[in-house]
Amino acid sequence: MDRNLALEVVRVTEMAAIASARLMGTGSKNEADQAAVDAMRKAFDSLSIDGTVVIGEGERDEAPMLYIGERVGKNSGGSQHPAIDIALDPLEGTNLCAYGRPGAISVVALANRGGLLNAPDTYMEKIAVGPLARGSIDLNKSPTENLKAIAKAMNRTIGELTVVVLDRDRHAELIKEIRMAGARIRLIEDGDVAGGVSTCFETSGVDVLMGTGGAPEGVITAAAIRSCDGDMQGRLKWRNDDERARAVKMGITDANRIYTADELAKGEVMFAATGVTSGDFLRGVRFFTNGCETHSVIMRSKTGTVRHVTATHRFDKKPM
Repeated sequence: MDRNLALEVVRVTEMAAIASARLMGTGSKNEADQAAVDAMRKAFDSLSIDGTVVIGEGERDEAPMLYIGERVGKNSGGSQHPAIDIALDPLEGTNLCAYGRPGAISVVALANRGGLLNAPDTYMEKIAVGPLARGSIDLNKSPTENLKAIAKAMNRTIGELTVVVLDRDRHAELIKEIRMAGARIRLIEDGDVAGGVSTCFETSGVDVLMGTGGAPEGVITAAAIRSCDGDMQGRLKWRNDDERARAVKMGITDANRIYTADELAKGEVMFAATGVTSGDFLRGVRFFTNGCETHSVIMRSKTGTVRHVTATHRFDKKPM
C-alpha cells in the first residue's frame, strides 16, 4: 500500500469525527452514528482505492451505508487502483458521544485484499498489551498468570499495572481476579478499540486490555497493535447458534482457536483514528468560531511509524 494512503485515510476519520461531534451530549446516539457514517462514506469517495468494507456497520439489509461488502473509493469495482480491505467504525462509542463522555473515536483500518479476518458480529475474548510486554501473554492462562508475566516483561510489580476492562456484568469474575492479583483497573463504558490501542502508548496510563468485547472491534484493534509492535490474542465467543452458523458460513469453524494479532490483521496494515470526545490518547473535536480542531493518530505496520496529526479545519474554506 502506498504510504501516502495513510495520510489520505486520516481525512476520512476526521470528517466522521467532526460530523458526530456536532451532536455530542445531545442524547441522540442514533443520529450521531448516522452522521458519522454519512460523512465517512462521502470522504471515502476521494480515496484512490478499490475498497471493500469487510467490517462495517452491519449486513447490507441492516445498514443503509458502509455495510459489509460495500465497495468504496474512486475505483470501486475496477482494477486501476489497489484492492484494499477496510475495517471501520465511524463512531466507536456512540453512547460516549451522545452523552458527552470521554473516549469516543472514529476509526479505520486498511489492509491488502484478504488481510483482515472477516469477523462475524459476535463477541471476542481479548488480551492486548504494548510493545514492552510483547510475547508475555497467553489467552489459555488465567488473568493472574498473565498479569505476572506482563509485570515481569515490563520490569514492574503487578500493583503498578493498569488494566482496562469494559464495565459489564459478564466481567464480574474477571474484575474480582484482577483486584485480587493486585493490579489497578480502569473501567470503561464503551470503546474497547480505544482501550486496546491505549496500551501501546506509555503516556496513556493503560498497560493491558482484558475482557470480552466485539469481534469486529478486535480486528480493528489488532491492526493498531501490529503497527506499534504490541501484542494481542483473541478467541471468538458465540452468543447463540445463529452466530455460530453465520461464522461457519464465513469460513470460521474452530470455536476455540486463539488468533494472534498477525492472524487478525495480516500483512501490511494501516490504522487511523480521530478523537470525537477526549480520551486517554486522543483529544476530542474542539469547535471555535467558523471552524474546529481535530486530533488524530496514523500508524503503519510496514515502518512502525506513528504520526499524531493536529488539524485546524476552516468551515469558510471547506464547508462541512
